[in-house]
Amino acid sequence: MQALEQEIKELIVTSLALEEVAPADIDTDAPLFIEGLGLDSIDALELGLALQKRFGVTMSGDKEEVRARFASVAALASFVAAQRAAGGAGSDSVSDIRAA
Repeated sequence: MQALEQEIKELIVTSLALEEVAPADIDTDAPLFIEGLGLDSIDALELGLALQKRFGVTMSGDKEEVRARFASVAALASFVAAQRAAGGAGSDSVSDIRAA
């Protein structure tokens, strides 16, 4: 799981062009939105597209489920791993992700 978490950290930095953040600077369990990394809903959309492109996953579920998946790098890694294990991805959008 650590390798997947590292890959997601690298994806966050590159897909969002976070020039002043290194993957090693991102705490695996820290919030990605508001506190922690401080991402916003536009970042969520971009990250969702990057995750879809890299891992073939899309976010499905209601707003709260999607927010929970984007809560931290650890949560994203768990979701990606579960989708890989299930052999596919859901089919909703990440447009419901909003910084609370």
